[in-house]
Amino acid sequence: MDHVVVVGAGLAGVRSVEALRAHGYQGRITLMGEERHRPYDRPPLSKAVLLGETDSTVVDSDLDALDVRLRLRTAAKGLRRGVLETTEGELEYDGLVIATGAVPIRLRGEGRQHVLRTIDDALELRERLVPGARVAVVGAGWIGAEVATAAARAGCSVAVVEAGETPLAAAVGAFAGGHTIPWYAGAGVELRLGAKVATVDPDGLTLMSGARVTADVVVSGVGVRPAVDWLKGSAVEIGDGVIVDEHLRTSLPNVVAVGDCAAWWSRRFGARLRVEHWDTALQAPDTAAAALLGEPAVYDPVPYFWSEQFGHMVQFAGHREAAERTLLRGDPRGDGRWAVCWLTADDRLAAILTVDRPRDVVQGRRVVQGGQRLDPVRLADPAVPLRDCIMA
Repeated sequence: MDHVVVVGAGLAGVRSVEALRAHGYQGRITLMGEERHRPYDRPPLSKAVLLGETDSTVVDSDLDALDVRLRLRTAAKGLRRGVLETTEGELEYDGLVIATGAVPIRLRGEGRQHVLRTIDDALELRERLVPGARVAVVGAGWIGAEVATAAARAGCSVAVVEAGETPLAAAVGAFAGGHTIPWYAGAGVELRLGAKVATVDPDGLTLMSGARVTADVVVSGVGVRPAVDWLKGSAVEIGDGVIVDEHLRTSLPNVVAVGDCAAWWSRRFGARLRVEHWDTALQAPDTAAAALLGEPAVYDPVPYFWSEQFGHMVQFAGHREAAERTLLRGDPRGDGRWAVCWLTADDRLAAILTVDRPRDVVQGRRVVQGGQRLDPVRLADPAVPLRDCIMA
């Protein structure tokens, strides 16, 4: 293998380059990205960048020392065996890493709508978050909540419009998401639940009910789609992302996929997962590089992600779809430090959501990985360390 091409110059892409070198690959590497920027981290975009705490989130990686050819402003257009078609011509490869990430979903309508996916998106939106500005955020998921947090802190008048019955309903379910409802009022943010958007208009939103939400700034935070359209017609199987096995190998030889666009098979949960979070982009490339170089490696993590919203650190680990029931740990109406645990039928922890309880998520992730049974009575007591809830 003389030439490996990495498509996508985000965190997953640059970590793939580092992993290839760490595994001893000495051939040529080309790192190709559609944006004009060097590789950067995305999580701070909705946090530190929007809050004005930083203007750059460039990944700390010495690409010169890694001896990689960086091609920016270059997008993938198609793929056939051994040849990548790009906007700058064809590029031959011996090995290929697909790390093209995801693209935001946009709403219907002729009005201007902001999304938050790139550093340029974040800087442009930050300029609009000024005191007194009327901001409408569509979607009370992770990104929507973080944007609303930043907008409220900037002195804007903020309304969040959510189609579900609670915030975070799609991500963690209505039971857990419902406990975050008071956070919005506490931050002075109007929250409209069960409200579907019909169109984005020049002066705000029109809802399916016919109601209007007047706004100077509209932010769409209703999710993303994996950026895999360029693979249509190729030998790479795609569905909800690039379909890969537990080694992150695609259906095309010498081609692997990582990050937001990769849907891998999890032995642990017996399901195909696609996780759009930083930890996946950070960890998966090591397995992908090993697989590309013919080394035995399996990718089967306990998914993890976090969010900072309305003064709370929210963390999640596991796969809640594998659970049979939920258990509340702590009182959300009390000191604000609580957790929701998802348990299997035999009381094994499938997933945990924590609010301002960092020790619980660290221990919980280990318990999910270990597969131990828990004592539900002790687990419900927030004074008992989670590791002490393991049954002998």
